[in-house]
Amino acid sequence: MFNFRHSSSVPSHKYNQIYMKLNFSYWELKEWFTNVDFTVVGSGIVGLNCALQLRERYPLAKIIILEKGILPQGASTKNAGFACFGSLSELIDDLNTHTEEEVVSLVKKRWEGLQLLRNTLGDKNIDFQQNNGYELFLTTELYESCLEQKSRINKLLKPLFSSDVFTVDNNKFRFKNIHENYITNQFEGQIDTGKMAAKLLEKVLSSGIKIINNIQVQSFVENNEQVEVVTNQINFKTTKLFVATNGFASQLLNENVQPARAQVLITKPIKNLQIKGTFHLDKGYYYFRNIDDRILFGGGRNLDFKGEETTDFGQTAIIQNKLEEILKTTILPTTEFEIEHRWSGIMGVGNQKKAIVKQISNNVFCGVRLGGMGVAIGSLVGKELAELAE
Repeated sequence: MFNFRHSSSVPSHKYNQIYMKLNFSYWELKEWFTNVDFTVVGSGIVGLNCALQLRERYPLAKIIILEKGILPQGASTKNAGFACFGSLSELIDDLNTHTEEEVVSLVKKRWEGLQLLRNTLGDKNIDFQQNNGYELFLTTELYESCLEQKSRINKLLKPLFSSDVFTVDNNKFRFKNIHENYITNQFEGQIDTGKMAAKLLEKVLSSGIKIINNIQVQSFVENNEQVEVVTNQINFKTTKLFVATNGFASQLLNENVQPARAQVLITKPIKNLQIKGTFHLDKGYYYFRNIDDRILFGGGRNLDFKGEETTDFGQTAIIQNKLEEILKTTILPTTEFEIEHRWSGIMGVGNQKKAIVKQISNNVFCGVRLGGMGVAIGSLVGKELAELAE
């Protein structure tokens, strides 16, 4: 594997590249890259939960996680922290492309996934709060259309929640330029995304699983009973490989999953901020919440679907300007505010809402396409991904 000979036919810069890639000590190779049982690609919610489940099932296994960023790179530490399972308009829209049974199954998985996340980490450790979710409507037409379907959706979900999920509320937060009523979801909550990720990482590391950051998997080749993993740092072999890169999955797999960038901003602290809860606007294409006396606001992908089908992080003027406009005219119309920070995350989406959890070949598996519901289903997808190894 490391048998290179210096030859005058190899250009010096190529020679240096070869040896830089292989510049690991005996100790490093033995401890991190030899006799690897399970390799997980991606240290987000899915990858970390997959590794934890593998440790539970195989206490003596050597498990490593490869992460291309210094932190989980895609959406797991960049999301808005909504503990949600779909607004009323989203679920109605889903019925245009899914059967009733499929929609109920989607909600069931999201709800079970949220309970698994809470049970795994503890509500206090992720600052879970159930302050209700509210859907706001820009037009009376959309509100009335959703109102007509409310009873139908409540009936579909009644077996899961034992009571009506969606009710009608008045405009108690005094938002402007919206319909006078909200649709309220009493079961929706919110978490601190940073605390969630930190606690997951802590659990993984304390279980003896190694996380290697700043390493990017470029390809893999299955040979007999092992998989050779090719990275920008080193090539090594593992018994089984689990791909949990979600929005970046198309770089390694030929599956129906495309990247979808989500842009977010957050204000500076606002004195006496009364807004409390998670909020969906315009069929969920916009979303905001309170956090640390601030408003976190994201969305606008519908303004430029094609442009946001990218794995590049960053912001665009068309979306950021719209976010600021809605902040000024709808969310905080009578309150002075300043934008403190902006960022973006990369989701994985496709032509179906159901996540892809499958065996790719004898020893390669994937858990991807979370469709913007990583907080809700990431723990469950990670668990299901690990179970494929049996």
